[in-house]
Amino acid sequence: MDMKNILVLVLFFVLVQTAIAATETCDWEGTYTIMGYYGTGEPPVFATIDTDPVHGGSQSLCLEDNSPSGTPQAFVAWITGLSDGDVVDGSFWRYDTTPGTAPSCRIYAHWNDDPGDISGYNGSAGGSSDYGSGEGWDLNSHSWTVEGGHTGLVIEARIYSSAGDIVWIDDMTITAPDGTSIMTPGNITSLERNTWADIKATF
Repeated sequence: MDMKNILVLVLFFVLVQTAIAATETCDWEGTYTIMGYYGTGEPPVFATIDTDPVHGGSQSLCLEDNSPSGTPQAFVAWITGLSDGDVVDGSFWRYDTTPGTAPSCRIYAHWNDDPGDISGYNGSAGGSSDYGSGEGWDLNSHSWTVEGGHTGLVIEARIYSSAGDIVWIDDMTITAPDGTSIMTPGNITSLERNTWADIKATF
């Protein structure tokens, strides 16, 4: 085999390895809700399972703002084992019926480099700038490229509203490079779920 063919095979192998990715979904069809939260209330957000409205299946996640100030955050996914250059794609369907005003919701995230503590915080990772049409269900998505030596990402549903306002999310999809760990409320163990259910981040 000549050098040209070897280089082509090597390039093909690299491209195939780059394309390999892991995907996790969460549809809130069980009793699980969120993995943690952040905000000024106690708790900052009430997370419950609802049966109306739903995007798919028979249930969705209902998020009620309980923060007297600020922007409450519900932690809905946690990706660990990341390296610089890795790309994480996240999306969920959201529901509100208030065009151009609160309440609204968007997908956001922060870095968390402690694989043993979901409440860890190592800076904002940004997120979608789209607050939605406010005309029912719409898909909100964002892609994060890992940089700065970060190894973990916590994805949030951020609620922009006043206390007592409600938004719904459903049918979340998270994709990250193969070999990373993608945790969602639907795939963590019962022990982890019980441990994390009352976690409030301190950042």
